[in-house]
Amino acid sequence: MTVSPDPAELTAPRDPASYSAARRGGPGVWSLVAFGVLCVLAGAAIATFGPSLLPAKPDLGQLADTALHATEPAEPARIEPAAAPPAAPPAPAAAEPAGSDEVAALSDRLASLEARDAKITQAAAAALSAAALMEASQTSRPFLQELAALEAISPSSSELSAVRRLAEAGAPTRAALAQSFPDYAARAASASHTPGDGAGLLTRIGYALSRVVTLRRVGDVAGSSVDAVLARAERQVEDGDLDSALKTLDGLPPAGREALADWRARAERRAEIDRRIAAIRAQALADLAGLTRPGAKT
Repeated sequence: MTVSPDPAELTAPRDPASYSAARRGGPGVWSLVAFGVLCVLAGAAIATFGPSLLPAKPDLGQLADTALHATEPAEPARIEPAAAPPAAPPAPAAAEPAGSDEVAALSDRLASLEARDAKITQAAAAALSAAALMEASQTSRPFLQELAALEAISPSSSELSAVRRLAEAGAPTRAALAQSFPDYAARAASASHTPGDGAGLLTRIGYALSRVVTLRRVGDVAGSSVDAVLARAERQVEDGDLDSALKTLDGLPPAGREALADWRARAERRAEIDRRIAAIRAQALADLAGLTRPGAKT
């Protein structure tokens, strides 16, 4: 390397002392010293950190082996049969909820109460229908509609079947029967006093006069004569006791019973209606009372 001479060095110094100081240390010398130190430091750094900073050269033999294996056909992958999935463990039995016995008992109790309430409701409706039927039967008109209402909510019975026959026509009221009885009683008395074939003249005259003017005792008359029987029967009819009146009239002679046949048929119809409907109503009330009684079983 060629170093250009410093112009200061070419010119001789004027003073020998200044010449000696200039030769001991100039800027060029120090520059060279610094440059050398830097070179030394750079070489040491490269020696220390170079292998880790610079990439290593690839191994040519290893690269050749890798390329050779890459050209060979790949062995097909062996497909292993899928293993059967493990059997699912049996489901644990559902634990019976605590208190199931109490729940079942409560359900049975509720069902029993509902059934009892339904029976009570039906029995109350039957009792009301029976009362309506009795009220309708006291008139002289038919009462099929009221009977049908009771049959719809009550079990069939012989009483209901018998009343259906009577409900189609009805029967005269007790008041109407009591009002018409005196005329029929007079006819029965007159017929009962008809003289027989062997009667005398006076008997026949008395019978003829009795057909014009009838004299008959009334009230509670003792005895078994025709007038006494008719008097007791009339009193019973006025009291509304048709069953007793009909039994009393059985004591008349055949002619008297025949004269009362029409009235008797209507009275018997009225007595049967009242008797059967009274039994139906009593049964309906008994059923309702049995269900509402404390401790009653359904």
